Amino acid sequence: QVQLVESGGGLVQAGGSLRLSCAASGRTITRINMGWFRQAPGKERDFVAAIRWAGSSTDYADSVKGRFTISRDNARNTVDLQMNNLKPEDTARYYCAADLSMGSITSRRSAYPVWGQGTQVTVSS
Repeated sequence: QVQLVESGGGLVQAGGSLRLSCAASGRTITRINMGWFRQAPGKERDFVAAIRWAGSSTDYADSVKGRFTISRDNARNTVDLQMNNLKPEDTARYYCAADLSMGSITSRRSAYPVWGQGTQVTVSS
């Protein structure tokens, strides 16, 4: 079974940037679609971005399009989320997730059975 550990969160001013990283262990993620989700206090866990196992396609929530970029390095078994022009509404705990299928990428939270513990991102105004 794959285990996921996120890193790179922190406190940043509005307009700043952060790069989150998700390190996988236990098995290679070469054939696994990966996603990032976020959860603000009192809210549901929402889709942020996803990337297909080959890196051939990506998908983003409308709220982050043009600002966030998801990428993967299968050789290093990692998935990153580059976040630029951050806004206070991006404040949340960010989670890396693995969809163990090799089908089309999806924004459905229920399609991801494996989750990391999350990393906190706080954007001050």
